[in-house]
Amino acid sequence: MALTMRLHISPCPNDTFIFHALIHGLVDTEGLDFDVRFDDIEALNRAAIERDGEEDVIKISYAALPEVAGAFRLLDSGSALGHGNGPLLVSRRAIGAEEWREARVGIPGERTTANRLLSLLFPEAIHKRAMLFSEIAPAVAAGELEAGVLIHEGRFTYAAQGLQLVADLGELWERRTGLPIPLGGIVLHRRHGAEMAERVARVIRRSIEYAQAHPEASAEFVRTHAQELEAEVRQKHISYFVNDYSLSLGAAGLEAVLRLTALDRSVLL
Repeated sequence: MALTMRLHISPCPNDTFIFHALIHGLVDTEGLDFDVRFDDIEALNRAAIERDGEEDVIKISYAALPEVAGAFRLLDSGSALGHGNGPLLVSRRAIGAEEWREARVGIPGERTTANRLLSLLFPEAIHKRAMLFSEIAPAVAAGELEAGVLIHEGRFTYAAQGLQLVADLGELWERRTGLPIPLGGIVLHRRHGAEMAERVARVIRRSIEYAQAHPEASAEFVRTHAQELEAEVRQKHISYFVNDYSLSLGAAGLEAVLRLTALDRSVLL
């Protein structure tokens, strides 16, 4: 008898690309079925933190991991890490160093890795407004905010809205640490145990490998959930955020997570 897992992920192209095959039974799921629902990343973070017990497998920001590590175990596969794919800080005009303490800055959620990186790299930016990630660039362009931190497809479209790059927060992180940027990870509720964590990680890895070998299979599923993004942007999104670290964190990926979260390795696994 199949065991149903409640899967909670984002509708972004990297997640729908990664999970398409296992959701639709195109790979060996080792007796697991996945009941999926979708939410924005900050809603996912809140779900993991506030509704402990309702989620089985859930996508979270790595910045939220310290708050959920007691209830959830980090999986080795399904993560969004990498080089050159971090959040971007943008504005309509150049902002002087003395202006940051008064500048209104849009962020895609208090618990997001984007906000964590902003706090680490621009500690003087203290007037933050948490918003849906897709609303930040338009708010900056309209003058409602002086600056904003963009994630997901925002990094590919901000210039068309008349915005300029202030800083690539991911690049600054890489310069400082020499490590990939740990953006988001997949966690499993600890009631399932270590053996189940390895099982689910294998299934996710298998799903990624299928998606990479058969990209056309998930194309419609990705498009349906991508909020009308153009095909070129969807493909860029996948190529930026699905990589070898998605298949397995590896030593460098795990070290990056530990550096960002200040957690001990024994707490995560």
